[in-house]
Amino acid sequence: MLKHYHIRDYDFKLIILVVAITAIGVLAIGSAKESLQSRQLAGAVFGFFLMLVISLFDYTVILKFSWIMYVVNLVLLWLVRTIGARAGGAQRWLNLFGIQFQPSETAKILLILFYAQFIMKHKEEMGKLKIVGSCVLLFIPSLYLIYKQPDMSTSIMVAILFCVVMFLGGVSWKYVILFISVAVPAFVILLTLILQPDQEIIDEFQQRRILAFLYPEEYENTEAYQQINSVMAIGSGMLYGKGYNTNEISSVKNGNFIAEVETDFIYAVVGEEFGFVGGCIVIVLLIFISFECIMVARKAKDLAGTIIAGGVAAWIGFQGMLNIAVATYASPNTGIPLPFVSYGLTSLVSLYIGIGFVMNVRLQCKNDRGVSK
Repeated sequence: MLKHYHIRDYDFKLIILVVAITAIGVLAIGSAKESLQSRQLAGAVFGFFLMLVISLFDYTVILKFSWIMYVVNLVLLWLVRTIGARAGGAQRWLNLFGIQFQPSETAKILLILFYAQFIMKHKEEMGKLKIVGSCVLLFIPSLYLIYKQPDMSTSIMVAILFCVVMFLGGVSWKYVILFISVAVPAFVILLTLILQPDQEIIDEFQQRRILAFLYPEEYENTEAYQQINSVMAIGSGMLYGKGYNTNEISSVKNGNFIAEVETDFIYAVVGEEFGFVGGCIVIVLLIFISFECIMVARKAKDLAGTIIAGGVAAWIGFQGMLNIAVATYASPNTGIPLPFVSYGLTSLVSLYIGIGFVMNVRLQCKNDRGVSK
């Protein structure tokens, strides 16, 4: 499984970018809730170690166990539904052998790896309805189990990843056009039905979040409260912020204006304490990391490598965009972590594992002559 690589081919630029944004996250979490800072730092060190180890293993060999990954993913998600720990009205966590983690986060990288191998094996048949239909059918169980936790935000994220993976896999344009022509009107109809008072499509709290986004003045003291305060916190940071670990009573972390600020709304802490400059640095780092993964995807030696690197790029880019959109009130509150920044060990370690696979793809990329290294 291990191969001989040249140190000059190692993607140190990607490592620097990932470590930089993780450091910002550790600082922000320490300011939001100091008791969690050491755990996030330990998670970052563990994730970094896994990233280095995985980067040296041949991903083509690991992908041979793709069906095992698929089954493990489904089993973990099913166990969450049966014996998972419940908190905050949702059942998303699993405690096995004294370790508590969130399988919906590990599902992202496991699904990317599974489809990388599956599509690679059937790449010549991606224009056939049979294969495209098989991809969709294999995806539905994971999506259903995540959605029923309930976890709308992660459901949206894995659906986006699935679409990106299918596109990278070379799905026929006729299916892309067909999907768009059906999805857009279906979304409009679904949204209309969801906004009805007696709807039973989504949970009531999820409906209220959508309504709070559309009518913030009516929900300013309830569902819209956190997002309104998040925007105020980011704006109060102005250009350079109030300073790290500010002790102002009116700040987000000291005034308890946002619940669980160390997770979904960590960007509010970044904006308040590091200002517009700090917020832009986080966004630029996310863009650079995603762009670096895209560059690796373009040079990958095979389609599986392209899907892995492109899938991780989409994961980091779209999830970062969704989180920041919520924090700035540009989207309904979805409750999704900011990659590498929000507190959450499962999310952080899963992201580092994804980056490890991207780095291995990079080590085996084609050279300028089109020959694999």
